[in-house]
Amino acid sequence: MENAHLRLGRLEYRRTSGKQQTRIWLHVDRYMGEKEQAHLLSAFGNDAEIGAVTAAIYEDHALELIFPDGSKSTARFGKHATCYKGALKAPNYPRPVRHLLASSQTLQSNGAAGRTIVMNYSEDALDLAWSTLVSLLGLPADPRWAGYMLAQLDVDDRVQRISGIGCQPAIIQATRADLLARVGNALADGLLPFPDRNGPVVWPRYTLDHLLRAA
Repeated sequence: MENAHLRLGRLEYRRTSGKQQTRIWLHVDRYMGEKEQAHLLSAFGNDAEIGAVTAAIYEDHALELIFPDGSKSTARFGKHATCYKGALKAPNYPRPVRHLLASSQTLQSNGAAGRTIVMNYSEDALDLAWSTLVSLLGLPADPRWAGYMLAQLDVDDRVQRISGIGCQPAIIQATRADLLARVGNALADGLLPFPDRNGPVVWPRYTLDHLLRAA
């Protein structure tokens, strides 16, 4: 966690009431977004700040996102976004820090319409990306196929990197039928290993901590 503050982003919201303008901001530790369309936000602040930003998200107001490198982007969650609020107890801090987790309708129906959002698409997390993809699409698959199958999708421009804070997100554009055809062709050509015996395929167990540490 050394220098963790250097990896945080910042979310700003300007609210005008009569002749008074208020600027509210939160620290952001996780974010996924596609241009101005926000998909996931994890942020923290005090009660009033979290309450104001939550209301802004539900009313589809524009938010300003500042990335750790200083670049800026407008972010909106669109209609039917969902917010979850909680409290975090920080060491040596007298009051709990309020936490906000927001997700777009697209993320809530992840995998639909041939678009799957994965939180970390990097060389060290391909197994997680493959696991997310096949589980959401309901595919019969083997964890050993991750490297080859994702590489083929990447070559065919089916992987779109999107903006992220604390993660390396991407959108994989592939339907269940498309992936089944790709897997079938690769198996027929001897490019993928097939299980030696009949029975269930054993997948590694991934925890939320494992997912977040991949960033």
